[in-house]
Amino acid sequence: MNGQAVRKVVIAGGGTAGWCAAAALSKTLGKLVEITLIESDDIGTIGVGESTIPTVRTFHDILGIDERALLRATNATFKLGISFENWAREGDHYFHAFGTIGRSPWMVPFHHLWLQARAEGYGGDLGDYCLELKAAEAGKFTKGDNGPLNYAYHLDASLYGQFLRRMSEAAGVRRMEGKITRVDQDAQTGFITAVALEAGEVIPGDLFIDCTGFRGLLIEQTLKTGWEDWGHWLPTDRALAVQTESAGELMPYTRAIAHDAGWRWRIPLQNRVGNGLVYCSRYLSDDEAYGRLKAGLDAPALFEPRVVKYATGRRLKTWNKNCLAFGLSSGFIEPLESTSIHLFHLSITRLIQMFPSGGITDALVDRYNEMARSELEMVRDFVVLHYKATERDDSAFWRDRRDMAIPQTLADRIALFVESGHAYQNAGDLFRVDSWVQVLLGQRQVPKTWHMAGSLIDREQSRRGMDGLRANIARTVAAMPSQTQFIAQYLAERPMAQPA
Repeated sequence: MNGQAVRKVVIAGGGTAGWCAAAALSKTLGKLVEITLIESDDIGTIGVGESTIPTVRTFHDILGIDERALLRATNATFKLGISFENWAREGDHYFHAFGTIGRSPWMVPFHHLWLQARAEGYGGDLGDYCLELKAAEAGKFTKGDNGPLNYAYHLDASLYGQFLRRMSEAAGVRRMEGKITRVDQDAQTGFITAVALEAGEVIPGDLFIDCTGFRGLLIEQTLKTGWEDWGHWLPTDRALAVQTESAGELMPYTRAIAHDAGWRWRIPLQNRVGNGLVYCSRYLSDDEAYGRLKAGLDAPALFEPRVVKYATGRRLKTWNKNCLAFGLSSGFIEPLESTSIHLFHLSITRLIQMFPSGGITDALVDRYNEMARSELEMVRDFVVLHYKATERDDSAFWRDRRDMAIPQTLADRIALFVESGHAYQNAGDLFRVDSWVQVLLGQRQVPKTWHMAGSLIDREQSRRGMDGLRANIARTVAAMPSQTQFIAQYLAERPMAQPA
């Protein structure tokens, strides 16, 4: 297709990934391309994901989404991070917050100064220097000058897809109801030329986006792209999900609580609480997982739990010929760090930036695939860290995780931090230095040495500076309303705005 302009985009599958793609393409390139989305009401979507990371706000800014309208439409709450319980040891607790830790001089990140202070007997906990962490622990939230918080959302993924659908259709996206029963390809190039529906209609296209979930109808069943399995690093392959009635205050964080064959989540929305149990079926049966999830609920369930089966890994190519795989069809890293929706957004944003207006070329496809591979592998390493860096010895699952071989890229990161206290963020790396530091320390990876910059500061000056930082954060948090109070006030400030 070199030199052939792309004018017709066909999205196979709806759900969160499909409607994210449709909304972004119609908002940015809608005047240049014709967009058709095909989905069937008879084919269910996963719709479990209810947690995001702060990059979601940049995506929403691109789409011009009004935040209050989003919160109302998806029953969303605010999220300041993730509380990890029982990971390195049973009874352990640490927080991966979205904020910046302390104030860093140009020479080194703040945690080096804190490590020096701690060695000299003062400095408190590292989390004392993160506004988002302390606000989350207190159940507080606000916006504006009184609380410059870095935040994301908890939201209902099914309602989020519907919200984006309304935006997309209003912007000219054509939705077609039906199941795809045939995929037509060019006999010489193998490029997809059209898809046919059960009712007989044929939809031609120049570029096809596969949002058909794990089955990968276009990218795998048709184009035989191939799969790289990551189950030896990330062995969980099941998730049981259920919603319960709301109970208590709306805490602005996700809970990730480890158990002897995986972990469970708790995510508060305005109208209910999302609960789930992630596990590996080699170590825990579905029936045992069901009983464990039900026993751990702190409020009545709104329906019976449902099981979602998955595999961790990636397609060997995200873009193959004239087909791109978005969402679960492109690969999956388990939901521990809430990266799935981010990866949808990243994929469609990159496509918009690299859109093949003048035709699909090998050089363009290769560059897209390399960026997608690198970013996904860095996210993979961050999630694998939570499993590898453990001292748990209470079950075969955790002993196997502790003893497993890991990607060399991750092994090098851990060694660098333990030996010298250094953490880093690569170009294209989703997680910042502060994120790596919080998880490494939370998983009991304690540096043997650190940068000497802290020893250059007078001890009393250092102590006063750290005391002042902690006190300022404590005052700021004390003045904030609870998240429950803030949401009620925030949503009452003006009438509901519907997507255009």
